[in-house]
Amino acid sequence: MTDMPPLFRDERKLTYLNSEGADRPLISPVPPEVLERARAYRLGRFREAMAKADVAALLLYDPINIRYAFDSSNMQVWTAHNPMRYALILTEGPAVMFEFRGCEHLNDGLPGIDDLRNSTSWMFMAKGDKSPLHTARWADEITELLQEHGGGNRRIAIDKLDGAPLLALQERQLEYVEGTELTELARSIKSADEIKLMRWTIRVCEAGMARIYEHSRPGVTERELWAHLHFENARSGGDWLETKLLTCGPNTNPWYQECSDRVCQSGEMISFDTDMIGPYGYCADLSRSWTCGYSSMTDRQKRLYSTALSQIDHNLALLQPGLSFEEFNAKSWRIPARHVDYRYSLALHGVGMADEWPVVPLHVDFDEGAMSGQFEPGHVVCIESLIGEEGSESVKLETQVLITEDGTERLDSFPWEEV
Repeated sequence: MTDMPPLFRDERKLTYLNSEGADRPLISPVPPEVLERARAYRLGRFREAMAKADVAALLLYDPINIRYAFDSSNMQVWTAHNPMRYALILTEGPAVMFEFRGCEHLNDGLPGIDDLRNSTSWMFMAKGDKSPLHTARWADEITELLQEHGGGNRRIAIDKLDGAPLLALQERQLEYVEGTELTELARSIKSADEIKLMRWTIRVCEAGMARIYEHSRPGVTERELWAHLHFENARSGGDWLETKLLTCGPNTNPWYQECSDRVCQSGEMISFDTDMIGPYGYCADLSRSWTCGYSSMTDRQKRLYSTALSQIDHNLALLQPGLSFEEFNAKSWRIPARHVDYRYSLALHGVGMADEWPVVPLHVDFDEGAMSGQFEPGHVVCIESLIGEEGSESVKLETQVLITEDGTERLDSFPWEEV
């Protein structure tokens, strides 16, 4: 894929390829002490939020929250829909990790874990008609820990839990507190060390994007292009891709079609959204669009692309600490009528170890149901744009931005197209 004359390629993009060579993974330069400080900060954020909410404990089943609290990772995609491992953090007591039997060693050296135990599964797939028995055993163990360390406080915050085990805790006089608000708000403020870890995920993502660009030649399928991002992420220590959003030509409109075996044709727009959970568990959520075969854009493609970039630039310029979501919406870029029916519903969203709070709708969809709040230093948000119209392709652009004390800083730098 290197025989295309340089005149037709943007050599800036290819500089993001692995400088060590295409046959080698990217090796993180982040010092170990950065990760150690980030771990301590994250667990501290949860404990501070727990104390503020006046709960005795925080029960975590979401693998993203477990990774955030302990940096403990084990089959995260599988456990996202199979509740087989969990964590319990006591506000005035130990932090307990409940791990699969036989996987205890995966938690070796993790400083935030005070007590490592085997998990008790109550899931029907694993326990069948004996699920009620195991649910009772599970609930007894959780209750005993709260009685021992809760100081009489029986309030327990929980991020996600099925109905039967939740009822079992309530039968034991524990008071359920919604834990998702607690965890989302705690995770939303990133430390300087977290930003260093996120920068490395973005570096790996941009190397994957460069591989997509390098192979954006006529005759390649959408799936083949998407595989290059998987490859770079996996070999460089990343985790998974949350979606399969890479399409070309007519498949770009309407948006949200997943990649297929369609063959990309010369001059067609290739548009994608990375949604990549990379090294250290952080998310790189970036979108780009360019033409297959490095051809010049048509007048229509240029107009769509310029409109999308105008949205990104306008909304980026608005962001500052202390700006409310309502104020942002009032000043945000207005989508032209011809593109409204093909719009993206979000103006921006938070991002950390995955997409996070907050979510600010596009002005067309901003109503009394939109969340309140304001941007604060340490927030990381992704500014979105999707521009299409009747009979056109779609251009998808997105950039990842840190809110600083005095403004913003873009964390990604992969070049936009020159139109």
